[in-house]
Amino acid sequence: MSVVPFVRPLVGRDVSAGTNSGVSAGQSSPLGATVIPDGVNFSVYSRSASGVELVFFDREEDARPARVITIDGVTNRTYNYWHAFVPGVKPGQLYGYRIQGPFDPAVGMRFDPSKVLLDPYGRGVVVPTNYTREAARLEGDNTATAMKNVVVDPSAYDWEGDTPLHRPASQTIIYEMHVRGFTRHPNSGLSEPTRGTYAGLVAKIPYLQQLRITAVELLPVFQFDAQDAPGGLVNYWGYAPISFFAPHHGYSSRRDVLGPVDEFRDMVKALHRAGIEVILDVVFNHTAEGNEDGPTLSFRGLENNTYYILGPDRSRYVNYSGTGNTLNANHPVVRRMIVDSLHYWVEQMHVDGFRFDLASILERDESGNLLPNPPVLWDVDSDPALADTKLIAEAWDAAGLYQVGSFLGDKWTEWNGRFRDDVRSFFRGDEGSVAPMADRLVGSPQIYGYKEREAEESVNFVTCHDGFTLNDLVSYNQKHNELNGEYNRDGADDNRSQNWGVEGATDDPMVEKLRSRQVKNFLTVTMVSLGLPMILMGDEVRRTQRGNNNAYCQDNEISWFDWTLVAKHADVHRFVTLLSAQRLMAGFRPERQRQSLNQLLQEARRAWHGVRLGEPDWSVSSHSLATSVTCPNENLFLYLILNAYWEPLEFELPPMSHDDDSWHRWIDTNLDSPDDIVEWQAAPTVKSCTYLAGPRSVVALFARLSDHRRPRL
Repeated sequence: MSVVPFVRPLVGRDVSAGTNSGVSAGQSSPLGATVIPDGVNFSVYSRSASGVELVFFDREEDARPARVITIDGVTNRTYNYWHAFVPGVKPGQLYGYRIQGPFDPAVGMRFDPSKVLLDPYGRGVVVPTNYTREAARLEGDNTATAMKNVVVDPSAYDWEGDTPLHRPASQTIIYEMHVRGFTRHPNSGLSEPTRGTYAGLVAKIPYLQQLRITAVELLPVFQFDAQDAPGGLVNYWGYAPISFFAPHHGYSSRRDVLGPVDEFRDMVKALHRAGIEVILDVVFNHTAEGNEDGPTLSFRGLENNTYYILGPDRSRYVNYSGTGNTLNANHPVVRRMIVDSLHYWVEQMHVDGFRFDLASILERDESGNLLPNPPVLWDVDSDPALADTKLIAEAWDAAGLYQVGSFLGDKWTEWNGRFRDDVRSFFRGDEGSVAPMADRLVGSPQIYGYKEREAEESVNFVTCHDGFTLNDLVSYNQKHNELNGEYNRDGADDNRSQNWGVEGATDDPMVEKLRSRQVKNFLTVTMVSLGLPMILMGDEVRRTQRGNNNAYCQDNEISWFDWTLVAKHADVHRFVTLLSAQRLMAGFRPERQRQSLNQLLQEARRAWHGVRLGEPDWSVSSHSLATSVTCPNENLFLYLILNAYWEPLEFELPPMSHDDDSWHRWIDTNLDSPDDIVEWQAAPTVKSCTYLAGPRSVVALFARLSDHRRPRL
């Protein structure tokens, strides 16, 4: 094995003799920096290292450690774990590792003792103002510009009785959002230090409550490398993790080293008090260390061929994530780290669930082959500590593996990408879209029916962070990603969008009216379909990204929530608010006995119709559909009309069996606000035996029946 000479020897540099004074062997478990009486126990995994230094710092930008502790490879090593107990160390201490070992990429070894490495189990991270990713990539010492860990005592926080909420999926509405983007805009009404932070999100909780949101799904909040982006841009979304235990330093309004951890917990506690769950978008499929030309930040310099899937040429990384590398998730050490991370965020940070980015990668072995029973997924699925935790899979990866409807496990729910695509196709007026639309309305049984699971296995969404916003879906025929610096080659080409007459923003009132109607159509179907609904931050006020469908590198007004839109599109905001309220509290029982609309629909009897009762048109050229739903436990009857045709259509209504019973109009997206949606108690009566549904519109009617009478079908 060839070994590249090291820049400097490990032992004896930067400090005088005696820096190990008082240090004892400590223990291998638990991993990370663990605060115990009189000091801190440090433990890190490295199978192939020949030497390990634990380095302490007084300030994050220090060019030299304040103290270097050499971890003895005989007395302070148990199996593949290097450990030491350092007395007198307290929470807030900055630290990192320098690891000696062979640098031989041809066999997968990439040790570099000139680099300060993050602890994979570190609970806190600080980032110097002069941090540079390039210094971690090139040869030479990067101490002054390296990220450092912070010793954190998870027990040193008063949760004031807070616990995860465990809200049933049938009573959940997810709001996918970006912590920074939600309040970073200057018009957010918040002070400069608070904008774009965990504290800023707390300040806007009343807005979320008004929308009747029950769960926020936060884009990645694990510490990530914001410089992991091409051409001097920034990694705004955060899909570039470098720690699976530390909250992102840049989202804290506090400047003290323990601030990000405590401010994150303050946010979780405040959201729980408001009845809102916290779901984290977690990235266990790759890290910010990139491909073979990437920086050495942590895992690469600790045990490269353990943490990553390497190709036949061991100097190169397999790239199923599309970002340069792939985490070796089914290796026992990495599996343990993933499960330990989930435990930490649930038990110590009180989060309620996780959405797994590119979750299908977790089904691959170290050669990239698909495993029939991937250990890491069964570890998570069967873990009793995660039994009440929401687990959501993005059931595909960047290498073409697509598992919507077939993702492993009994507990997982899935982002239903086919719901997104089929609903978009239907309202665009694509041929052959009626039958798929019907299946999506009833929980996608053609996809999930064989599992005999609740409908909430399907997370229904039309838009998410990755792609067009809802406004842009109805405003652009093509993506416009030129500002990303890749000549508009990045981002999806299959958007199933339609600009309805003008590409981009317009003052044409007719185009704008149709766009708002289509936005309301998408939102209505998302909320009334069986499954777990998710809406994207800002869709309720028609937030635009100016046609950019891959804004991962746009930390500016393209991505930020523009708070002036709340007034500008007050009709859409009001529509979503009333739609959410009725979704959560359907029927006419006393409030304490009410069920969600999703629960009622699951118990209901359903029939399909076209413009004539009992005669649905399933032909390829059809663009309309109606369905009647009988909810026996609520004595309630619903009638939903979907008209994606470009002309108005008149639909027959089921006749009532008693003169005292009548239909009431809840939703008609063809009508102007406030008639487009009303509270059920104020719903106007429909006196005709037919209903004229406007072009490209959704209509929802209901009947409150007495004495268990039913309409005649």
